Parts: sequence; C-alpha cells; structure tokens
Amino acid sequence: QVQLVESGGGLVQPGGSLRLSCAASGFNFGISPMYWVRQAPGKGLEWVSRINNLGLTQYSDSVKGRFTTSRDNAKNTLYLQMNGLMPEDTAVYYCARGPGGENRGQGTQVSVFA
Repeated sequence: QVQLVESGGGLVQPGGSLRLSCAASGFNFGISPMYWVRQAPGKGLEWVSRINNLGLTQYSDSVKGRFTTSRDNAKNTLYLQMNGLMPEDTAVYYCARGPGGENRGQGTQVSVFA
C-alpha cells in the first residue's frame, strides 16, 4: 500500500534552515507528481509546493524564494529545503500525492521560535 514517511523536522530559530525528507513506497514514485503541505496549529491544510516527475516545481507565495523542493527518483525520496524560516512557518509538514494532502504520511513537526 501507499506509504509516505516524513523526517527532518525540529526546532529552529528565525532565519534558520531545515531539510525535510519523505520516503515513498507502494506506488510508482518516479512518474508521480508530489506535494508538500503543512498544517499550522489551529488551521487547515495549506499547500506548500509541487514537483512533477521531471523536477519542475511550483511554490505557494508564502514560501517562494525560501523553500526548494527536489526529488531523487532512484531513492524514491522527496525533499524540502527550507531556508530563511520564520515563526509563521511553524507547522506539521506532510508529503502527499495530491494538493489536498492525499495519502499523506504522519508528518514532521517544524517549530520556529526565537
């Protein structure tokens, strides 16, 4: 079955960086567009980024220029490099097979505070 396992979250000060990973299994990762979504405390899911099978990326306005999504199809792994983190980036981050968080994993917590 489809399994997505996120890792790499943590506590960081404003301006800091983190790199999230997502290990995928149970489907043909190499041909699948993939998404990062996040959920801040008390809020709904927010789409963060999309990457197609060829590596073409799109970002929400809130993270554009600070976050970079990439993938390694040989390792069935998705990445999210987050630079210039701000307190409003605090959320649980999920990788998913759709922009609405379809088939998302358990998530990884990112907390940004001074």
